[in-house]
Amino acid sequence: MTRSLIVEADGGSRGNPGIAAGGALVIDGETGEVLAELGVYVGVATNNVAEYHGMLEGLRRAYHLDPGAAVHVRLDSQLLVEQMSGRWKIKHPDLQHLARQVRELIGHRHVTFEWVPRADNARADALANRAMDLRSSFGL
Repeated sequence: MTRSLIVEADGGSRGNPGIAAGGALVIDGETGEVLAELGVYVGVATNNVAEYHGMLEGLRRAYHLDPGAAVHVRLDSQLLVEQMSGRWKIKHPDLQHLARQVRELIGHRHVTFEWVPRADNARADALANRAMDLRSSFGL
């Protein structure tokens, strides 16, 4: 049976662009246990770039834990959900580069993307804010 993992990811910038970071949790889809928490400091970037970094690092950790897992990614960014689902074009070169990295990482694995209200993504947001406060990555 394929293991189910959930990645909750977010990103933010203080200014747009400004000091930026992403955050992510990896959660066991069956038990709800948090398996990993991480923050990725990006430096000066836009909010969207930071969100992509949070998602990318969350996926990397999920596949490190179980390379064959089915992953469900939850984001409060409709832009990322629509772009990664292939419904919206990615016009910005920085986002195109990050989306390519995500797609290469995913390969032929089973991944789904879901938009969630911001309030439901508070844990990932807090991890992104912690990385911005520290101006450093953690948990990677």
